[in-house]
Amino acid sequence: MPARKPGPSVKDPEMYEALRDDGASKEKAARISNAAANTSRRSVGAKGGRSGDYDDWTKQDLMKRAREIGIEGRSSMSKAELITALRNH
Repeated sequence: MPARKPGPSVKDPEMYEALRDDGASKEKAARISNAAANTSRRSVGAKGGRSGDYDDWTKQDLMKRAREIGIEGRSSMSKAELITALRNH
């Protein structure tokens, strides 16, 4: 089987493939690997954790965030389903 190539827009293919192997979506893997290539892997690892746990958000806030990032089918999702969709996006 030939090696997968993420495409020219991915700036750190090694990190991209590692994230994909860990189960990240193509979009999420590209976003993280490009951020690491623009700064450093250490600074990207230090980011995050500022918005609190999704479990503490209201359903209305979860719906707003899902709309912002374009999660399909969000209007019929329960709070738990929204949390799962946001975490896996």
